[in-house]
Amino acid sequence: MILYAVKKGAYYNIDTFKQDLSDMEAQGFARKIYVNITNKCNCACTFCLRNTKEMNEHNSLWIKKEPTAREIIEAFEAYDWSGLEEIVFCGFGEPTMCIDVVLEAAKYLKTKHKEVPIRMNTNGSGNRENGRDITKEFQGLIDTISISLNASDAKKYYEVTRSRYGEEAYEDMLDFAVKCKEYVPNVILSVVDCIGEEEVASCKKVCRERGLTLRVRPFEN
Repeated sequence: MILYAVKKGAYYNIDTFKQDLSDMEAQGFARKIYVNITNKCNCACTFCLRNTKEMNEHNSLWIKKEPTAREIIEAFEAYDWSGLEEIVFCGFGEPTMCIDVVLEAAKYLKTKHKEVPIRMNTNGSGNRENGRDITKEFQGLIDTISISLNASDAKKYYEVTRSRYGEEAYEDMLDFAVKCKEYVPNVILSVVDCIGEEEVASCKKVCRERGLTLRVRPFEN
């Protein structure tokens, strides 16, 4: 499924709702639509739902074919989504591995309903992955960047993420976050609460030293 909503850890195709999406809240959903971009990822995180959660075929985020920007746009055009709280580019993989698709779709969304915020969830590898500074291209298109910090130092980060870029991926991710601040209104780094109080405190220090915001989120299994 390209567009989906989330409730209690389960994923629901957007075709569950009326064309104007007015029944989302009545069915217990936040007025947020997630955009499934890709299965590809340059990390193999130990906690990732790709590895830890078995899904039924009807609500699986695994996609047989990556959507084009045109297919994403056509999916949105089938609905009145003007009242959404947020649109989130994420997917079951790393969205910056398909950054041109994300940006083209975001341009359409901002042209259609500029008032609806757009977020992208990422591991922060976008600049390394694309061989250029892509953060400049977010200006006016992406309202929030949410980056998985995962750990307080490069060694721990690699142990958790098993990034194809090795321990260097940690500083790449932090540099990406700092650069995003110039072009994106909200830049948030996150860790899961199960890493322990001491590690959370160390992650807060890492963010504080770089002027970044940290969010501690519950672990979903």
